[in-house]
Formats: sequence, C-alpha cells, structure tokens
Amino acid sequence: MSGKLRLGIAGLGTVGVGVIKIIRREAALLRARTGTEITITAVAARTRSKDRGVSLTGYEWEDDPVVLATRDDVDVFVELMGGSDGPAKAATEAALKAGKDVVTANKAMMAVHGQALAELAEAHNRVIRFEAAVAGGIPVVKSLIEGLAGNDITRVMGVMNGTCNYILTRMESAGLPYETVFEEANQLGFLEADPELDVGGIDAGHKLALLASAAFGTRVAFDAMELEGIGRLTIEDIRAAGDMGYRIKLLGVARMTGRGLEQRMSPCLVPMTSPLGQLEGGTNMVVLEGNSVEQIVLRGPGAGEGPTASAVMADVCDIARGLRLPVFGQAATSLVDAVPARSVTPAAYYLRMTLQDKPGALAKIAAVLGDAGISINRMRQYDHEGDGAPVLIVTHRTSRDALDRALAAMDKTGVVETTPVAIRIEEV
Repeated sequence: MSGKLRLGIAGLGTVGVGVIKIIRREAALLRARTGTEITITAVAARTRSKDRGVSLTGYEWEDDPVVLATRDDVDVFVELMGGSDGPAKAATEAALKAGKDVVTANKAMMAVHGQALAELAEAHNRVIRFEAAVAGGIPVVKSLIEGLAGNDITRVMGVMNGTCNYILTRMESAGLPYETVFEEANQLGFLEADPELDVGGIDAGHKLALLASAAFGTRVAFDAMELEGIGRLTIEDIRAAGDMGYRIKLLGVARMTGRGLEQRMSPCLVPMTSPLGQLEGGTNMVVLEGNSVEQIVLRGPGAGEGPTASAVMADVCDIARGLRLPVFGQAATSLVDAVPARSVTPAAYYLRMTLQDKPGALAKIAAVLGDAGISINRMRQYDHEGDGAPVLIVTHRTSRDALDRALAAMDKTGVVETTPVAIRIEEV
C-alpha cells in the first residue's frame, strides 16, 4: 500500500492516547517502515471535554462510533472502547460492512463474538487484527499465526494477567494476606472497574481462548473454559509451595488432547527455577510449544499505555504494508467446533488440609488417596494449629477425576477439619 492510511479511533483512554502519541512521535519511522503515511482522520469517545494530556486538534470528532466507523475518509477502524457488546460490537460490525479493516484491543468482544466477526470480515474481504487484545506489548498473536505457522502447536501456556501476578508476588515478598494486597492493588489503580475480571481469571481467560483458536484451528470457545481465580489462595499456600520448590501463578493452559480441547485458567504451581516461576510483578509471559520449534518463551509488559499502543500500531503497520491474513490464521469457515475436555491431562497436585490431631488421621487420608489410585510423592506436616494438624501432600501424576473422587471421600472420613485445597502442578 502506498499513499495514506487513514485511521478512525474510537476510545481515547490510556491506549487510544498512546496510539496518538506514537503516530505523532514516530511519523517518519512509520512511513519508512511501511511506505505509507499513517494519519488520524477522526476520533470518538464518551466525553469531548476531558483533558487527556494530548491535543486532538486536527481530528474530526464523532459522538457516535458507528458513524466514525463508516466515514468515507476512514480506511481502518481502531476500536479501543472495550466491552463484549454494545457500541464496540456495533461499530466493529458497521466498519466491516462498510469495507473497513479493523484493529482492536478488545479481548472480551473477540472472545465472545470472534467467530461471527471473523466470518463477517472475510465475507467482506476485510481483516481484523487483535494483537493488542492479548498480553499487551508481547507479539504473541503474530508469533503464533505467522512465526510458528509451520508447527503443529502442542501447548499454549502463560501468565496473562499482570494484576494477578502482582498480587501473588507481592503476597510472597511482603508476607501479606490476599485481602491486604487486593486492596493495595485497587488503590494503585491496577484492578478493573469490576475486579472479578482480573482476580476471577476472566480477563486472562478471554486471552487464552483467542490463542487457543489460533493455535488449534478451532472456533473460539470461551464458554467452555475452566475458570478459577486467585481469591481462595492464602499466604500459607504461597509459603508452603515455596517450601516445596514451587511458586503459585494464575496460569492459562490450552492443549488439544485425544478427548478434545483442554482450556484452563486457574492457579497452578510451577517450579521456582522455571521461566514462569521467576516471573515477577505485573509482567506477562506466554510459552508456545510446537512439534518443530519445541518451546519458545515470550516475556514482556502485559498492559499499559506504551506496550498496548505498540501492539495496536504493529497491526496498523501490517495493514499499511498490505499484509492480509485470516483473523485466526486460517479461514474462519474452516475453524471447527472443539469438543471441550476438562483437565484430562494427568498432573501432580498440591494438597493442603488441616486434620484432627488424633492417631490414624493421616493414615485415613493416605488410604483414601490409595483407594483412588493416587500415590503420594512428598508429604510434610507443620506445627499444630490449636487442635488441628496442618498437612501438605504432593501427589504423583493423576487424573482430575481421580482427585475429585478422593477429595469427596476425604469429607466422609471424619478427620478433616478444613476443606482441602487442591492446586495443580504444571510441568514447564
């Protein structure tokens, strides 16, 4: 493409402002790298009068993002409003029908409506690019769809919510309980308006669903994902995991198995010495595994003005260069419905419980595990807490079904004082 590429930007929050800054600051660099002058024609946001720290002089203003998306002088609609439905979805659909390409950072919209939007885009010979929707500034979508196109992907795994990683690493380093660090993160502005999107694993689950579709050629299936947040984790779990050589992460894992597509976003233990185990603060990390490349690790900032705007501009530049790929790496109509498979891959598990302090209590738990076909790898008993005896068990590899049977049977032994905590140990 030569000449000009004209953008219409809907949403002037942190990311939208970051995009404007890059286009202004790097105009010469962008032209040199794309052979195209990238300009902004018009913008839209909820409030005109807000001071955003950047001048909007020279840009037309539209109150309605749908009108912005269909302007004759807009080539690419940049959707940065957020939300799975509402104005974001309506404007994106209008843009595609009007013959515009779309760049979005909207993980919720793509995770819920990605298949329909991809089919709409391809029916109108348009593209949707969503690098900024997954892991901020890390080019994971591009790596998966382009760099690893010659690989049969075997597993996608990663820490994809910086807020959760911040909370967990802060709990560990400061020895603080979850509730205290949660409030600290909220005061610092790290949490979404609905905190459950972060700590409940929903935000990260949206991202994993998109990567799974691109990795395995399946329709986006966020509704089929196993989701568990970090709210039940205690400082005792973090300390106990550390004693056993592990760290706890909110970890997303997707893989295709003989029974179907396994998608999990849940707390997991990972070896302290692994790349994921060494990840600190708000940083994201995605691990991609393929049959030819084996394993690659991508690490970087998962959010923020600069990193996310950088990802938006990477997509804009690809469009300016004339690179036109299917939304999820292959034709949307060729994507298949995946059979959901719940935690079918065997794994070791961390179990923490408090038993009654009486003879034979631990033997009953060991017997329950043995009856379920689960063998014990390591076991540790801590100083008594009142009348209870805290116990930590690490099992050998087992199925989740077997573990669930064992946990149900433990409740009937009469020796368990607290509901056992069970956390998967992921091999990395």
